[in-house]
Amino acid sequence: MEVINTIGRRKTSVARIYMQSGKGEITVNNRSLEVYFPFDLHQIVVKQPLALVNENDAYDIKINVDGGGIKGQAEAIRMAISRALCEINEEHRSPLKKEGFLTRDPRMVERKKPGRKKARRKFQFSKR
Repeated sequence: MEVINTIGRRKTSVARIYMQSGKGEITVNNRSLEVYFPFDLHQIVVKQPLALVNENDAYDIKINVDGGGIKGQAEAIRMAISRALCEINEEHRSPLKKEGFLTRDPRMVERKKPGRKKARRKFQFSKR
């Protein structure tokens, strides 16, 4: 099997993954998954698509992720892995799509407006 290259995005995070058949080793930015994501919930989010299609230890995945916070990065990786699984086997598409792993979440941080403290928050009103 050749190397599958896909991309996933969430908020301002961008994840590029390189997936090939192997023993199930996942490296994120040249560190192991457990070191990069010490919190168990984020590790589970990254492995969700593999667990859903019963391919837990079938692929070695090398991930480059940049931008955003730790949760956005984990969800960007989840999307990239889902896309790669669809490229490998078209039968995986329907269960992954049903769980929403192939849908790009469009919610982004709203920009700050001029004359405001934040995007919508106004400065405190003073009567006198």
